[in-house]
Formats: sequence, C-alpha cells, structure tokens
Amino acid sequence: MLKDAWFLAVHDLKVMLRQKETLLWTFLMPFVFFYFIGTVTGGFGSSTPGTDSIAVRVGEDAGFLADELVQRMWDQGFAVHRPDDDVVEEGAEPPAPFENYARQLEIPAGFTGNVLAGVKQEILFRRNKPGLATDYDQFRLSRAVYTVLADVLSASNVVTGDGSALADLEAADVVAIREAPRALVLDVQQAGTLKRIPTGFEQAVPGTMVMFTLIILLTTGATTLLIERREGLLRRLASAPIRRGAVVLGKWTGKLALAVVQIGFAMLIGRFVFGVDWGPNLAAVCLVLLSYAALIAGLGLLLGNFARSEGQAVGFGVLTGNVFAALGGCWWPIEVTSPFMQKLALFLPTGWTMDAMHKLVSFGAPATSVLPHVAGMLFAALVVGQIAARVFRFQN
Repeated sequence: MLKDAWFLAVHDLKVMLRQKETLLWTFLMPFVFFYFIGTVTGGFGSSTPGTDSIAVRVGEDAGFLADELVQRMWDQGFAVHRPDDDVVEEGAEPPAPFENYARQLEIPAGFTGNVLAGVKQEILFRRNKPGLATDYDQFRLSRAVYTVLADVLSASNVVTGDGSALADLEAADVVAIREAPRALVLDVQQAGTLKRIPTGFEQAVPGTMVMFTLIILLTTGATTLLIERREGLLRRLASAPIRRGAVVLGKWTGKLALAVVQIGFAMLIGRFVFGVDWGPNLAAVCLVLLSYAALIAGLGLLLGNFARSEGQAVGFGVLTGNVFAALGGCWWPIEVTSPFMQKLALFLPTGWTMDAMHKLVSFGAPATSVLPHVAGMLFAALVVGQIAARVFRFQN
C-alpha cells in the first residue's frame, strides 16, 4: 500500500510541477510578493540594526543647545551622525555624505543665541524614503525638541528665579537640569520574551509563504483531482490492483510534496535574498510548516471531492486563501489588532501557523511553546484526511 501511494504521489507531483500556472504561483509570484510587501511595510518598525540612523547638519555658532538636542535624539533611539563635523583619520574610510542618509536634520545657524533671545527657530527634518514610520520619527524628534525647551525653561527658573532672563543661561545650567534626579520615573519593560517586532521582510516572507501555500494547495490540488476525474483517470485507478486507501494516501502525499517544495523554496529565498533570520529553532519552524502543509493538503483533497468544476475550486481556493490570510495575520502582525481579532485568528490554520512562527522567529520562544500548535494541526489533518477518504470519488 505504501509503495503504491508513493508511486502515485511522485507521479502527481511531476504532473503539478509541469503546469505553468503551478510554476508561476509556486516560484515566481511569492518572490514578487515577498519583495513588494516587505518593501512597503519595511518602514513600519526597525527590525534590523542601523535603520534609525539620522544625519545632523549643525549651522555655524549653533551653540550648546544644538548639542543638547543631539543628546536627546540619542535618548530617543536615533543613531546620530554628523558627517560634516566628523574628522577623518588618515587611512580611515570617510563618512557617507549628508545627502545619502534616509533621515536628515538641519539645525540653523545661531540656534542657541536666537532661542535664548526669544527668536523663533525652525529645525528642518527630511526623510528621503517615506514609509509608515515617518510619523513615529516626527514624534520622537518633537519629543527631543520639547524636552530641550522644557529644560531651558526649568533652568531659567532656577537661575533667575522667575524665568525672565534666558540670555543668562549657560550650558552647565541645562546639563544640571537634565542630569538632576527625577521625582517621577516611568519604568518601561518589554512584555514576555519579545526580541524584535516582526515587520518588513520578517513579516512579509513567512506571511506570504503561508498564504500562497494555502492558495496553491486548494486550487492546484483540487483542480488536478477534478481533471483526473473528468478524463476518467481515476476510474482507471479504481480498476487497477491498487487499494482505495493507497489512492487517497498517494493523492494527499503528492499535494503535501508540492507544499514542501514551495515552502523549502520560499525559506531559501527568504534567507539568502531577503535576509530573513529563521531563528535558533529551525527544526521547530520546519515542523510547524510541515504540520500546516499536512492540514492544507487534506483540505485541498477534500475540496477536490466537493467542487463540481475547476472554476468553483479556483474561486473558492483564492477567496478562502485571501480571507484566511487577512484574518490569520499573514498580511500584518496579528499582535497589532484588537484582542477579538487575535482570538479569532486562533480558530484558523493560518492563525495557528503565524502565531507559532512569531513565537519561534520573532519572539525567541523555545520550541516547546509551539507543541500545541503542531498537535492541533496534526489532529485536524487527521480528521480532515479521514473525511476526505470517506467522500473520495473515482467518478462524477
């Protein structure tokens, strides 16, 4: 029985990989989606070191308040570079030009003197690569500016008693206010074992991979079964000396093999082209994806028995794939949605898989944390497989 099932699985895999549509949606389109979605969402958060670099150009005689502002920018998480002011040692590589930085900030000349004289000053911020994090950058910069302003006013009250003589302030006065013990301190800590926010390619590659695996197995898996039934190929198998269980197992294994090919290709592309780090628990990641593929292969086999035409199978597969992907966290991290949506995702196979992937890849959780996900999907795959075996038809 196992030998017959394996023969059918290899044959089905060869047939599916000869179809142009399968090759297009298994190898080319996921790559395109990886790049497009990963690039668009890459600015949402800083998932890799160095993405918060900002170049600062300080005008002539900007004074000590410019240095204070730069310090507050460091405090807000920016990696501040001053390419115009850097002294290059002999033999060292010169810094990148100011214009090459994605984030640029210009502090006007005479900044400190004008501020202390009560003259309005404008600080220019530019972002050459607009993204979803632009507002966040502006918020942090505004916080740095207003923190300096607040300390200037506080220092003025300390020096003059009534804050009426800003011009008398010196750098030491503002530094003393900044370094003074705070009466109220906000302690911010990370919840759980979060290592990095899944954004950009770290979210797009796993999410797109899970979505396309679902779509391909539901559409290609179901349509090949419908074609074989319409052309009488399954009737020939029914008359061959092959047990019914071997036929069903072979069809399921063939679809699982297609998923393994697609997932393996996506993981390699994600790692070596888009720089996705699959984390220290690669074996657990593979086990999660294999369990997911086993379940979706059973669903594709089930759809191939209930659908009456290729159009029905393709339409249902594409619609289901997109809905499950959106609700399951394939398009965006489900952690940013409401608690209700997070709970709803756990009723979907895409939600189980993405939750397990985030735990392993992004949040640094141990492999044991995804055992419930694997057990749940394998149990569901067994149930779906049993149903598919019972309703399997050799002819219309």
